[in-house]
Amino acid sequence: MGFHKIMCAIDFSPGSRDALAMAAELARDANAPLVLVHAWEPMRWAIAGEIPIAPQVMQGMVDTDQAQLARWESHAKELGARNVTTRFLTGAAWDQIAFAAREDPEIDLIVMGTHGRTGLKHALLGSVAEKTVRHAPCPVLVVRAREAR
Repeated sequence: MGFHKIMCAIDFSPGSRDALAMAAELARDANAPLVLVHAWEPMRWAIAGEIPIAPQVMQGMVDTDQAQLARWESHAKELGARNVTTRFLTGAAWDQIAFAAREDPEIDLIVMGTHGRTGLKHALLGSVAEKTVRHAPCPVLVVRAREAR
């Protein structure tokens, strides 16, 4: 099966690094564009106004994540992906990833990492990967983080 356009969701975790490697390889082999997306989600308590955060502090967090996304774009190219672009999204990660895929009907695969949480941690924190799989308009390849070597 060849892919026409691949999206890789990045949260800068070790699982994302493994997902990026897989997505870059698939994009290279299919000669397909690769879109790296990062969903920045402001802390809920900051949005609710419970603890005020200065706008310049919030902007600093955004700037840091945007710079890191640019570094990951360069890394994807080093891994062999030829046509790499990025999208910086704001909101709940699973919702923004699914929305971005629906918004671009050429995307026919989403690649993302998972932290592999189970039990109580999974119940309390939820799973971005699981919610993305449930709501995405296309197949989702979930790459589990490799154990430390």
